[in-house]
Amino acid sequence: MNTASFLGLKQHFFAFVVLVTLAACAQPDSEKVLLEGKTMGTTYHVTYISQPGMPDQQQVQAQIDLALKEVNQVASTYIKDSELSLLNSSDSTEPREASEMLRLLFAEGIRLAQLTDGYLDITVGPLVNLWGFGPTHRPEKVPDDAAIALAKTQIGAQYLQLDGSKVYKTKPELYVDLSTIAKGYGVDLLAEVLEQQGISNFLAEIGGEIRVKGSSLANKDWTVGLEKPVAEGRVLQRLLRPKDNAVATSGDYRIFFEENNQRYSHLIDPKTGKPVTHMMLSSTVIHPSCMTADGLSTAFMVMGPEKAMELANQQQIAALFIVKNQQGEFVELYSKAFEPYL
Repeated sequence: MNTASFLGLKQHFFAFVVLVTLAACAQPDSEKVLLEGKTMGTTYHVTYISQPGMPDQQQVQAQIDLALKEVNQVASTYIKDSELSLLNSSDSTEPREASEMLRLLFAEGIRLAQLTDGYLDITVGPLVNLWGFGPTHRPEKVPDDAAIALAKTQIGAQYLQLDGSKVYKTKPELYVDLSTIAKGYGVDLLAEVLEQQGISNFLAEIGGEIRVKGSSLANKDWTVGLEKPVAEGRVLQRLLRPKDNAVATSGDYRIFFEENNQRYSHLIDPKTGKPVTHMMLSSTVIHPSCMTADGLSTAFMVMGPEKAMELANQQQIAALFIVKNQQGEFVELYSKAFEPYL
């Protein structure tokens, strides 16, 4: 399995989230099982409560690895013969048959682009590459205005279309990068695999994106620790109990470059073609779908705190933002829908 498959817009942000283990009396005839492996350029961890009659952990892990291998082969931009890579490398605008998985990912990417007024754009790859944050790893220098303007003409989720079992591009040079939602989708797939195995109490995580269901071995809610958004060290910001939901976090303080004393974030605003400049450091979303939470957390980071909070409250999305104020202090802002999880 290619382990460098999804180092895109959200690479390395798994460091935002840490898992908190609860120590207490175990449920009778139950045991905690820990599984881990590599996928999408990062790692996965699964903790579940095994009970008599459930499949053994080797069988569960085999099903997990098989499912994640399929995600890579469908949606990776690092595997040259993946379904997505073959679409990206083609200049054809003719409809082509697509797997159900790719259509689902495209549909959610298009929906989130519409919901966020284009701030989340799964076709923003040309701009990301231009600024040196994509798989091409171009030199770390500021592109000129002409290059930015040209790259902006090559993006737009509206140029990606679904037609039944087929997909097509209306702009030949369109390049789709699913890194903003693919790890979240992978987590949802992990949850589906576990449920199919009769497992109803679990915590599944890929690169810091998490989904939980049921309770821990202590028969308590799963607890997730959210890290303070600092570039060095790992400091706990707060604890969350997401119930039967997913948690995804994005930020802009670990991936950047500097030139002439100016810091350039990896988060590119599709509207300006340039890195974001606001003081929002991280965005956390709780949602039933980890794929949706994954995409929204990135979109909110690009939008900035004011626009993001307006959308979160309007759509009743559970979101928490950490913003640095003029005094250099970390301030938490959260939507009304996030209050039950505090």
